[in-house]
Amino acid sequence: MIKQKIKTYDEAVEYLLNIPRFTKKNSMEDTKAFLGRLGNPDKDLRILHVAGTNGKGSVCAYLRCMCEAAGLTTCVFTSPHLVDVRERFLIRGRMISKKRFLSAFLTVYEQIPWEVLSAEDPFNEAGALPEGFYHPTFFEYLFFMAMVTFREEAPDVCILETGLGGRLDATNAVSRKDLAVITRISLDHMEYLGDTTELIAAEKAGIMAKGVPAVYLADDKPVAKVLLEAAKKKGAIPCPISKDNYSLTKFRNKIIDFSLHTRYYKDISVTLHTYALYQMENATLAVSALEAWDKGRTITAEHVKAGLAKCFWPGRMEEIAKNVFIDGAHNEDGVRAFLDSVRANRQKKEAILLFSAVKDKQYDKMLGEIISSGLFTELYLVPLHSGRATSLETLKELAIKLSKGTRLKIGTFDEVQDAMKTLLSQKKESQTLYVAGSLYLVGEVKAHLGVLKNDQL
Repeated sequence: MIKQKIKTYDEAVEYLLNIPRFTKKNSMEDTKAFLGRLGNPDKDLRILHVAGTNGKGSVCAYLRCMCEAAGLTTCVFTSPHLVDVRERFLIRGRMISKKRFLSAFLTVYEQIPWEVLSAEDPFNEAGALPEGFYHPTFFEYLFFMAMVTFREEAPDVCILETGLGGRLDATNAVSRKDLAVITRISLDHMEYLGDTTELIAAEKAGIMAKGVPAVYLADDKPVAKVLLEAAKKKGAIPCPISKDNYSLTKFRNKIIDFSLHTRYYKDISVTLHTYALYQMENATLAVSALEAWDKGRTITAEHVKAGLAKCFWPGRMEEIAKNVFIDGAHNEDGVRAFLDSVRANRQKKEAILLFSAVKDKQYDKMLGEIISSGLFTELYLVPLHSGRATSLETLKELAIKLSKGTRLKIGTFDEVQDAMKTLLSQKKESQTLYVAGSLYLVGEVKAHLGVLKNDQL
């Protein structure tokens, strides 16, 4: 590898997509050092940091919308994207332009220490970069791009979502933060984070910081114990939240009315425009996080209500056509939450599901939850366009085995495009079509239907 002349947005995206072929995870020390090469663009940002297994993106969205309702300017770095990589960089709720994306890419690119590479022998025998040469990983590169872009914007609030984990996540390289939020913890990425929820929680707790509020869910007692101990050890301010902090008032036609019990706002009634019942938990976490940080000084109860009411996060029980929903549930806990929303949204209609999953997830348990729920009359399987995809044969064999003794109809498609074209054309008025199992699947469906809408800066 030698330094290339990259001049266009498409060339930049192509370069980024090829990064996983030649890089490996860098140390936190190296990540921090590269932030220094960039001039420590994070140092003046007021950072609200979010980690967890499920709900991170939704919590970031709720935080952003409530802050904006209060007149605060926001920048958000989140992942993954569904269709366009620029979805990861939001300024005042809109993804950045291709021109700004390229500018940020080149700013980072110029700081890579190309001068130490030998043009004659840039790779070692294993095909990796030479020892001692620092190159950001795919996620690190995007994080650095976010930091240099957000420095230019100088927002009132910068919201960062971790990629994987917390303690060693690239986003944790920031020099300071104002708030740490940890969403629901469940078994996911176990090969990297540990094979128990307690071990995973300990990794996520790595984003906590001294003197900073640490807001987390406390319903899972073993996990809550780990998070409380981590907060005490780091000198963070523990702010546990539980189901006692919220209660459903009414659920009707894509509207969730529920009440929140908070410290500064007291008891307030709020509305979410979504079919996803699990968003009550995420919204409560976001409200509790903001009041722990702001203490009611800038963000009022009215701002909370207005922000939550207008907030939308793609791919979470999103209705993309009449009685057609896509949901990013991609692990066992996420599937259970998805099924709760399907159960509440049945309205005497037959439910059909299009499902796929990546091979490093617990797709067997996900399918087990789906089939045992008895909510669906038809289940269709399709492979993903990803190197991580579970094969269609594997999914079909498992589904047939799990559905033995039921009346569940099982079908397959070779392509997502064919699946959606067929299922939409055959769907009856008395049926509801759902798509779930992977964010990759949600992204492919949205790309096919062209339903991603976002203004650009």
